[in-house]
Amino acid sequence: MAGSPQEVFSDDWWGRARPIVELHGYFRTRAELFHNFFLGRHTSALQGNDPQYLWPIPLDQSYTSVNGTAVNASVCGPSAPKPNQNCYDKTQSGANVRLRLDPEIHISDNLRILTQIDALDNLVLGSTPDAYAMRPAGTTTPRTGYQSAGANPYAPLGFFSTTQGPPTAGVNSWTNSINVKRAWAEYMTPVGQLRFGRMPGHWGLGMVENSGDGVDSDYQTTLDRIMFITGVKSIDLYFGGAWDFVSTGPTSASPFDVYGGQPYSTCNLCNVNEWAAFVARRMNPELQKLTLARGDMALNGGLYAKFRSQNIDVSSGTPQTIDYSNSNTVNNLGTANNGLEPRQAWAFTPDLWVQALWRKLRFEAEAAAVYGQIGSSALSQDVGHPVDILQFGVTTQTEYRAVDDKLDLRFGFGWASGDPWANNNGQGALQPSAAGLGGAQGSQEFNTYGPLSTFRFHPDYRVDLIFYRHILSRVEGTYYFRPSVDYDFLRHADGEKFGGGAAIIWSRASQFVQAPGHKRDLGVELDVQLYYQSKDGSLNDDPSKIGGFFTMLQYGVFFPLGGLDYVTTPAFDASLSAAQTVRLFMGIVY
Repeated sequence: MAGSPQEVFSDDWWGRARPIVELHGYFRTRAELFHNFFLGRHTSALQGNDPQYLWPIPLDQSYTSVNGTAVNASVCGPSAPKPNQNCYDKTQSGANVRLRLDPEIHISDNLRILTQIDALDNLVLGSTPDAYAMRPAGTTTPRTGYQSAGANPYAPLGFFSTTQGPPTAGVNSWTNSINVKRAWAEYMTPVGQLRFGRMPGHWGLGMVENSGDGVDSDYQTTLDRIMFITGVKSIDLYFGGAWDFVSTGPTSASPFDVYGGQPYSTCNLCNVNEWAAFVARRMNPELQKLTLARGDMALNGGLYAKFRSQNIDVSSGTPQTIDYSNSNTVNNLGTANNGLEPRQAWAFTPDLWVQALWRKLRFEAEAAAVYGQIGSSALSQDVGHPVDILQFGVTTQTEYRAVDDKLDLRFGFGWASGDPWANNNGQGALQPSAAGLGGAQGSQEFNTYGPLSTFRFHPDYRVDLIFYRHILSRVEGTYYFRPSVDYDFLRHADGEKFGGGAAIIWSRASQFVQAPGHKRDLGVELDVQLYYQSKDGSLNDDPSKIGGFFTMLQYGVFFPLGGLDYVTTPAFDASLSAAQTVRLFMGIVY
């Protein structure tokens, strides 16, 4: 036994690491209604075969397809002996939940481990009833897919469901109840900070890399990275570099790894290697407040650049290779190349970000370019030469706050370069082709291929509620103008606020041939919202941040214009019609 309590305290406490765990995150529930998101357009008999369709028609909506075939769901209305009637329902609706946990293990002032864990990640409410279950298909190995597990005697129909089960991959869902999204470590050395693991990536406004950590976010940039950051604090200058593991190709992983073992990459030349570097100036937040209070301008900004390359790759479809002695010949060698094909691809991406602050005015912009080449692909094999990559994207945000910061006036602009070669046999292609590169590019009349030029914003760079958020899923091959206004009717220093706002978004195609209707004007959207934030919780001491209980009710209507119409008038009534959405968001941020 120790001689005195003081010795016990000294040896047992100060002589050992005592990690401190902080827990942050949020819980959210979102209910949404989508009405007429297919904009009155008609697909083919097999949805998706129409190269112009942007949104699948609901299964319970009867219509006439572009090839003149009637597509009916004749299960509505009275039952036998009277025939069932066709279903007509342009609306899709539902709700989903997510619990996000962001535990931080602080081992010391200089060392910590951070994680991100999602439970019931965007689980659609009502999607795992006890009337539904799957099991592996087939009786021999290897098993191929899944099939119904049969009827539950106590819930033989969904109508008789009595409870919901936890989502389990391969049983009643594609994912499990708990998903570990990120885990990385940070160590502050005397000369800079070292980060390693699976971590978020974010730069500037989030046009290219976006961490997606917002309470209403769905998409993220998550990087497997080793990174070092240093700088000169006295002048607020920071710089660093990173090695990213983008894709390792095939690995030695097997189902038996659950019992132990260490999988490894089995194709080193298949790796997609990426190196990144940045230099940035970001003022200390307290000094920035003093600078703005004096009426001076505060400037922040930086340059972030990435270079990636890949030598060979796993074959897409049947393994193929090029006979370089005859560029017009494609030799199908089956598995002779171990299922690999040449790629010889590289790309360089510079990304410039600037921010200017003066009194209550903020101007922020991000501009990026992608320059590179794909030496071998399904597209380059057809033509017999490499395919260039040349893409550009720009976004700006201008904000002015007034009336004690209650009034928030904004104007946003964004442009993503389009692709005049992506004509999809004359039909236009704002979205990527399901056939990949082989079906995305090309001029049939000249048998020539231009560079891959369609630039795409990160999908979590949100602009609206309907067109970019859902129908296209992101800003791509278009440009937009977005004026908006928000006003806090109630705004307290403790974080409580209640307000509303509205925004108008005018979207146009960068290259008119990419639009289904071969016109630039795509549509105009009007979005309105009401929002409320309580004063409960420890994160809402600043009304400009979200903390405690937060809820909002949003409504959007999108009016399609000529760019989303048909090039030639079909034999049936194909008049475009407006899409609408209603969203209810409820969440708790802690």
